[in-house]
Amino acid sequence: MSSRDVVLGRIRDALTLSESAPVEVVRRYRTGRTLPDDHRYELFADRVRDYKAEVHCYSAADLPGALSELLAGLGVQSLGVPAGLDRSWLAEFGGRIVVDSPEVPAPDLGQLDGVLTGSAVSCAATGTIFLDGSADQGRRALTLVPDLHICVVGLDTIEVGVPEALARLVPDRPTTLISGPSATSDIELERVEGVHGPRTLVVVVVD
Repeated sequence: MSSRDVVLGRIRDALTLSESAPVEVVRRYRTGRTLPDDHRYELFADRVRDYKAEVHCYSAADLPGALSELLAGLGVQSLGVPAGLDRSWLAEFGGRIVVDSPEVPAPDLGQLDGVLTGSAVSCAATGTIFLDGSADQGRRALTLVPDLHICVVGLDTIEVGVPEALARLVPDRPTTLISGPSATSDIELERVEGVHGPRTLVVVVVD
């Protein structure tokens, strides 16, 4: 018998001996909070900038041109995208577009200059972006390996608080929460960026 089997067996025995009556957890989260579009955007942008990420806001009509200029300014020549991304966003981008798939080895993603994805929902109060693996967001490796992540956020998907944001997610989808670029601190509390993910996060809000 393996150590794993021993541990799981002990857990099963403990559960059998413990009380099995369900426990009701009372949750009194604040819900239903709203703000006007401009206030919600300003709150979200302020929180995102606190994490040392860039924030831009464009209209849907201006998005292709704005993304082209933004990518050129960042020096992006090869751009990774999930298979379900709206290609009209990149209509004016002149670089190489690499469509991701499960067959692409994760180390190969490190050769890209950056990645562009959509998002599921965001929280203004915390400056957090939620990815749920939908077709316009792709697999986690695509937003983890490249050093630059440009994330498009619809203004209508930004909620005021965490409970409101969670209510818009599908519970059984894999969810990733992004609050700024990857960063940690070493033993001397010196901030180190890019250790566990992209060193640079650029958030593009579409009004």
